[in-house]
Amino acid sequence: MKKTRILVIGSGGQIGSELTPALRKVYGAEHVVASDIKSDICEHVLNEGPFEVLDCMDEHRLVEIIIKYKITRIYHLVALLSAVGEHKPLMAWNINLGSLMNVLEIARELHLSVFIPSSIGAFGPSTPKKNTPQDTLMRPTTIYGITKVCGEMLGDYYFKKYGVDVRGLRYPGIISNVTQPGGGTTDYAVEIFYKALEEGRYTCYLKEDTYFDMMYMPDAVRAAIEVMEADPDKLVHRNAYNVSAMSFNPRQLSAEIQKHIPDFRVEYKPDPEKQAIADSWPDNMDDSAARQEWNWKHEYDLPKMTEDMLVTLKKKAMTS
Repeated sequence: MKKTRILVIGSGGQIGSELTPALRKVYGAEHVVASDIKSDICEHVLNEGPFEVLDCMDEHRLVEIIIKYKITRIYHLVALLSAVGEHKPLMAWNINLGSLMNVLEIARELHLSVFIPSSIGAFGPSTPKKNTPQDTLMRPTTIYGITKVCGEMLGDYYFKKYGVDVRGLRYPGIISNVTQPGGGTTDYAVEIFYKALEEGRYTCYLKEDTYFDMMYMPDAVRAAIEVMEADPDKLVHRNAYNVSAMSFNPRQLSAEIQKHIPDFRVEYKPDPEKQAIADSWPDNMDDSAARQEWNWKHEYDLPKMTEDMLVTLKKKAMTS
């Protein structure tokens, strides 16, 4: 049986910085190669296993690394996020889809499997907002969302036409206690914890009743590993599965934090651009296909996630 050897492209990002060490625990550090466009990334990613500097647009360098380490699977995590992409649409298109085409073509030629993260950003205002179906109308209004829809379709195309084992997840907003926010519309749900602990107050750029699906990073990481290990004969919706864990708005998150920090206060000053993006996304997704086809189960709900975030960030502050 062929040994699984993994290349993570974008190891320094929000997901990559936590997925990489998790993969190393499962497959062995020597079998998981981290890569990023620069080497000043998280120390644990850089030092606890092989690392290569890689510009995801450089297909020759990508092939060189794949051959060097005998890679069999790629986690392709590179993307310009929603709020940033609106200011740099051409760059978002080139990075999000140009790099993906490189990966898919190389996967076709070298018989590799590929994980591609999609997002709730792939949905748009014409998509049903409540219990958003796995298969539904997808007409996003951001360049980020457009590239995500294209990415899902490219994954399906390469699977159906060439037999490339491409799989993906439609992630909700992701909350991390390791990496700082990186320009996403859902970043308020990370920023708010830092501000609660450091200043006791937060100014939110979204309206207090703006709902999102959300997921704590440990669940997001586990889902990425589990979907790639799932029985391929049971997979119907490869690119990409709705996955979720909780749905809440800023007011509800603030109230949960106040259970631990009673004096915490939040002010709401909606940013028109970010609010418009948020309003175009679902309130909550139906992830029953993932639960049925590969037994997806979330572990963290809002109370459990909030408690863990605050405890972890307090510990980090004490040791820094």
